[in-house]
Amino acid sequence: MKQLTQFLLTGLILLALAVIYDGFFIVQEGAQAVLTQFGAPVGEPKNSAGLYLKLPFVQQVNLFDKRIQIWDGDPNQIPTRDKTYVYLDVTARWRITDALKYMQAVKTETRAQSMLDDIIDGTVRDMVNKNDLLEMIRSSDWSEETMTDSSKNLAGAPKRGRDVITNFVLETAAKATPQYGIELIDVMFKRVNYIESVRVKVYDRMISERKRIAAEKRSTGEGQKAEIIGTVDRELKVITSTAQKEALAIKGKADAEATRIYGEAYQQNPEFYAFTRTLESYPQIIGAKTSLVLSSDSELFHSLKSIQAVK
Repeated sequence: MKQLTQFLLTGLILLALAVIYDGFFIVQEGAQAVLTQFGAPVGEPKNSAGLYLKLPFVQQVNLFDKRIQIWDGDPNQIPTRDKTYVYLDVTARWRITDALKYMQAVKTETRAQSMLDDIIDGTVRDMVNKNDLLEMIRSSDWSEETMTDSSKNLAGAPKRGRDVITNFVLETAAKATPQYGIELIDVMFKRVNYIESVRVKVYDRMISERKRIAAEKRSTGEGQKAEIIGTVDRELKVITSTAQKEALAIKGKADAEATRIYGEAYQQNPEFYAFTRTLESYPQIIGAKTSLVLSSDSELFHSLKSIQAVK
């Protein structure tokens, strides 16, 4: 009897140790758990951190990360609608929102990454095939003034831009992930580049386009310059003409006044006026090194001959 009691006591102790060892489990912060019994889910997923109870050895704990995770796709060469290949490197962020669906449909992170490869890569390829090269490389905030005329005509479709296309990819791909217990948070193009075979042609085209824009700007500048110079010349001619008109009017008034003064002086003493005018003409006719041969009865000496000697 004593041995049976000891055996039962030992069994109870072992059972208690088993319950303590495998009857409790801890869900860490940032994790979630699903209990399974013989492979079948039991109860609701445990989404909050804490200590939980389970049947020891019968029920199993399946832990899943509920933090945001990164998906990185393999870089691909994809043709655009205008038959130009672009090199795309895409990344995305996702997280597990329904651990039970995730466990039933996906189970492992490796399979989840593979499933996202199929969904996101297929969606990206489809969107790139439906858009021109311009829409893949330009930002959605480019205005019509920023784009050149040739760039506007290249697309021939509603203007979208890389950001809008990324949003379309996210909206389309996000519709396929909830059935796997996954929420797709965002999708981003890490790099959009030309493949080597078309890069030189694109650079040449860019250079040609910049030269065309520069020539257009220079032509516009030359036109504005000619317009400004024409305006300045016209205003200068108006100012000069007005000044000459005013100068001629002033000169005419001065000449009239001088003529009036000369006339009044001449009327007061004509002989004296004629004498002074004759004397004023001598320095203009006879210079310092001028030699003249004149007869004694020359009109030039008329005033001098008429002067009588002072006694």
